[in-house]
Amino acid sequence: MEQQQDLQKRLLLALVLSFAVFVLFDMFVPKPQKALDNNSSRVVEQGSKRVDKLSTEVPKAIDNSEVVRSSLPKTSSSNAPVTKIHALSTIKSDKFIYTIDDIGRVAQFTLLEDKYKYEGKPLELFNPNWVKPLEIRFSDPKLNQEALKTPYTTSSREIILDGTKKSLLLTQTLSSLTVTKKIIFYKDGHYDLEVKLSSPKEYFITTGQRPDADHTNYMVVKGVMVRKADGTTKIIEDGDAEGSPIFPNAKFTASFDRYYTSILYSFEKPINVSYITTPEENALIFVQGEQDLKIHGYIGAKSYDTLYSIHPELTEAIEYGWFTFLSKPLFKILHWIDKVIGNWGWSIIILTLLIKLILFPLSYKGMMSMQKLKDLAPKMKEIKERYKDDAQKMNMKMMELYKRHDANPMGGCLPMLLQIPIFFALYRVFLNAVELQGAPWALWITDLSQKDPYFVLPILMGVSMWFQQKITPNSMTDPMQQKIFQWLPVIMTMFFLTFPAGLVLYWLVNNIFTIAQQYVINRAYEKHKETQKLEKK
Repeated sequence: MEQQQDLQKRLLLALVLSFAVFVLFDMFVPKPQKALDNNSSRVVEQGSKRVDKLSTEVPKAIDNSEVVRSSLPKTSSSNAPVTKIHALSTIKSDKFIYTIDDIGRVAQFTLLEDKYKYEGKPLELFNPNWVKPLEIRFSDPKLNQEALKTPYTTSSREIILDGTKKSLLLTQTLSSLTVTKKIIFYKDGHYDLEVKLSSPKEYFITTGQRPDADHTNYMVVKGVMVRKADGTTKIIEDGDAEGSPIFPNAKFTASFDRYYTSILYSFEKPINVSYITTPEENALIFVQGEQDLKIHGYIGAKSYDTLYSIHPELTEAIEYGWFTFLSKPLFKILHWIDKVIGNWGWSIIILTLLIKLILFPLSYKGMMSMQKLKDLAPKMKEIKERYKDDAQKMNMKMMELYKRHDANPMGGCLPMLLQIPIFFALYRVFLNAVELQGAPWALWITDLSQKDPYFVLPILMGVSMWFQQKITPNSMTDPMQQKIFQWLPVIMTMFFLTFPAGLVLYWLVNNIFTIAQQYVINRAYEKHKETQKLEKK
């Protein structure tokens, strides 16, 4: 029983320390990149240009049992020269611009809405030096070399999406083959793609390397995913790719970063997906082509409403890392509340209240147990001193004391344990939900995905935490534990200074509701003690 009591005392400290490690690692520790083999940085001659091997490598056909792993150069060096884009066509709407280059690829996708702007400029999703979406690669090396340097012709230099959809026809004439791409663009960012070859050839088409639009230090998930035939999703994070696996009969595949994605999908007819692995052990995803291929795609923000309107299953492209299983339902509840009241900040406050109400029965029991333990502290100390040389008898006397006063030394732990996964899950929601980008709450909080610019919310959170500690009973006797708890509000405030304002708002409101709860329980416990005294008389 003494071990249970010690466990209760140390539990919160352990959870706080694990939280600190989780957050510090998540924010500041970069994922290690594996060293490159010097022999892997090979280049091939393409006309008069030197081209990285990555730009010509293709997987083998899916009907084989495997895809050959290629030896590829590093592709994301920040020191690499910026490749000039030769724009063949541009497709413009009031929210985005597609730029198609002369090799028939999506050279750039630019988001025009103010909430996506980076350093005051419209946000460009793709690194110009990386492999681009809709690039076609042929298994025949000579044909592939020719295709990667032969320009397409276009049916239109510029398209204005002032209606629901518009089409673009791209044509490439090779020595032994004619390739046509018909792309129908829609105002929500998705497109229909038809690829036709004049004669059968084995080829692959890619989503391109993932968007490179996240400029934060948070350890959010970036990489590729495949929605498999059985309804499960395989995620290959940057740095974790290995070999060259295949995924037959998939529903969709996507390359993605924190907020943005490039998807190829087909729910009418399954697609065969494979990837090649770069030396950084990132995955470059491909869909196996056909002589007459019909497929769909989407480029843009991972907006739940947009993806759901295109196809409900595409919302599976939104994921939150370790806590996806809990983050997804919490986001859906938050999203539903926002639909009703139209403000994400107030939605967070209402969600916090709902969580507190659901956990209230457990919190009530736990807080009452803590009150009883506080009153029993002198007797517990007396038992410890009296039976300090007889641990078995001391535990027996402790058990009798708890049973006589209906006190549970572990009673205050369960609500605390339940709060931790909820907090981590919401932490992931506030980091990954693109809906919170540019979402205002009130007054100076104009973007719930960014830190509070004046640090008002973190400071208020720290003050509320200190006050909550002040009115919350505890039976700690260890001086070191007491000192740590005294400094805990300061430590947590420092952590929260750079957190998204939405997350800090949640924790602040949670503290306020907990304080109110504690007042109610303190009064209830006082009445309970008065009743007991009257009954004894």
